[in-house]
Amino acid sequence: MTILLWIIIGIIVGLAIGMVLSFTILKNSITKSSKEILKKAEEDAELLKKEKILQAKEKFLQLKSEHEKTVNEKNQQISAAENRIKQKENTLNQKLEEANKKINENNATKENLKKQLDATAQKQAELDKQTAIQKQKLESIAELTSEQAKQQLITLMEEEAKADAMVLVKDIIDEAKITANNEAKKVIIKSIQRVGVEAAIENAVSVFNIENDEIKGRIIGREGRNIRTLENLTGVDVIIDDSPDAILLSSFDPIRREIARQSLQKLVTDGRIHPARIEEVVAKTKKHIEQEIAEIGKRTCIDLGIHNIHHELMRMVGKMRYRSSYGQNLLQHSKEVANLCATMAAELGLNPKLAKRAGLLHDIGKVSDTELEMPHAIYGAQLAEQYKERPEVVNAIGAHHDEMEMDNLISPLVQVCDAISGARPGARREVVEAYIKRLNDLENIALTYPGVVKTFAIQAGRELRVIVGAEKVSDEQANQLSFDLSKKIQNEMTYPGQIKITVIRETRSVNYAR
Repeated sequence: MTILLWIIIGIIVGLAIGMVLSFTILKNSITKSSKEILKKAEEDAELLKKEKILQAKEKFLQLKSEHEKTVNEKNQQISAAENRIKQKENTLNQKLEEANKKINENNATKENLKKQLDATAQKQAELDKQTAIQKQKLESIAELTSEQAKQQLITLMEEEAKADAMVLVKDIIDEAKITANNEAKKVIIKSIQRVGVEAAIENAVSVFNIENDEIKGRIIGREGRNIRTLENLTGVDVIIDDSPDAILLSSFDPIRREIARQSLQKLVTDGRIHPARIEEVVAKTKKHIEQEIAEIGKRTCIDLGIHNIHHELMRMVGKMRYRSSYGQNLLQHSKEVANLCATMAAELGLNPKLAKRAGLLHDIGKVSDTELEMPHAIYGAQLAEQYKERPEVVNAIGAHHDEMEMDNLISPLVQVCDAISGARPGARREVVEAYIKRLNDLENIALTYPGVVKTFAIQAGRELRVIVGAEKVSDEQANQLSFDLSKKIQNEMTYPGQIKITVIRETRSVNYAR
């Protein structure tokens, strides 16, 4: 046990001694390595320090160079700016010197002008004084004041100016008339030649012819019941008198007269004439007339090449077939105006289709279903506007009798063509009393002017000849009288076509040889 114990102790001691030795050796080794590492680290740090110092010096030198360069550039810019400022300062100084020089010169000039004005004022005062003296002398010599002499001079100059102006106006008007008349005649002649229609227009028929007088009794019926039924249904007065083989149909409405005429024609042909049959025939005839009116309107628009027109306007065009104006059939008149408008528009370079449309519809207001208290032109314009017609067409319809102001070239064209159609010989007829009244009014208007001796309305009222006294009216005043008369007649009278005013001034010298 003891040996074993000593062996273990020896081992332990040996291990302890070994460990101490190993630790000592290891410590010495680590110390040596640490010194070497520390030495190397110090050397590396010294090298790194030198490198960083060198880099810092290089960076400092670079920044210093850039700063010096920037400073030099700024200095150069400052120098250039200083030079510019000095140049501007020199220029301003020069301008200031020039301005001061000019101000001094202007002051001197003002002084001179003031002296000249003072001298002129003195001279003007002396001149006014001399003028006043001369004026007093002239007034005393002429026995007239200056105002009276001035008034006489103004009156004389006014008369001379009026005479010269009238001569000039006459020359200008004559020249314009020659040029305008030639061109207008060409256009009108071409249009009338291309639109030739019969001179006498068909009038509304109001007489129903029968084969014998026996039919009159059957039409009257027992106690007049047949004729009363017919009158109540058609609104027409059926006049049966002693006229042989004829019955008169009286109504202001041509469509009603046509319905009554066709109804009588069917009743007489059929032979059955009694109230129930009359009522049936009149109803069928009214329906037939409405269809015929629509067909006439449609066919008229197709024949004239007018498209996209409202069906109600088309129906009213058809109704024109049964209307008349001064005895002229309204549909025939409207077709004629439409063709004239298209022809003239083509000659003048305007839109012929638009002109034709306005010409056809210009009297559409005359076929109203109700009695109106407004001119037919205004009502026609309202209808056209209601049914979406173009503004040019609406204005042409409303302005063709000057109830509206014209705002396009189609309007005067429609007015002229309407006058051409109505002014043809035989186209229209007027009541004798109205015709005579218009002639008397023409002559009486001319007689109201001073110096007029006699007046004569000739050429069916289309020319007015005015005879003036030669001692009371001069040639220039005769020209003025003709012009004034034309304006007054145009403003105060209503007439178809145009009226020519001729003023005649005749001078006679009479002596007797004895």
